[in-house]
Amino acid sequence: MNPRVKSVIASEDYTLSIIFGSGETKTFNMSPYLNFGVFAELKDKNYFRQVKSFMGTIAWPHGQDICPDTLYIEGKPEARFCEKR
Repeated sequence: MNPRVKSVIASEDYTLSIIFGSGETKTFNMSPYLNFGVFAELKDKNYFRQVKSFMGTIAWPHGQDICPDTLYIEGKPEARFCEKR
């Protein structure tokens, strides 16, 4: 497995809509991570929305990131976004 993130959109409920290079879309819930170490800063919704795709995964300006395998495996399939190939 080598999923790569193509794009990401942050939602107000601390979920991320992620489009992978394969065209698959998944929703990843960040809520369970918000009370752990470096991720606590993501509780600030303005900061949370600053997430970007970066080098095949996602990252925030102060260096928080998550392994793309984790995003793919734990993400829930999403039907609301469609990408033309």
